[in-house]
Amino acid sequence: MNMIDISSLTKLYYTIGEVAEMFDVSTSLIRYWEGEFSNLRPMKNRKGDRRFTKEQIQEVSLIYDLVKVKGYTLEGAKNALIEERHADKRKKALLKQLMTLRKGLLDLRERL
Repeated sequence: MNMIDISSLTKLYYTIGEVAEMFDVSTSLIRYWEGEFSNLRPMKNRKGDRRFTKEQIQEVSLIYDLVKVKGYTLEGAKNALIEERHADKRKKALLKQLMTLRKGLLDLRERL
């Protein structure tokens, strides 16, 4: 299995067993990744059962793709995820600047 399309998921929460089945891995591997990757923090009920949201399943999908498909080490996958998040922040900042510039240019055109 490769990247999961989270729009195809219908439930609010998924158990660790369901998530493990989606990726054909063991539940212990999912728990291990939870300890290794700080962004993978499923909610737990009073009993301690993990409940994964669509976004957390997307995170598992990213980790799975990097480690199992692309062959990254855990450290390499952590670095790749960090770099991806930094790139996303840069893109958002640039987009915000472009939108501000566009608004200014449209205002200027209206004044002419």
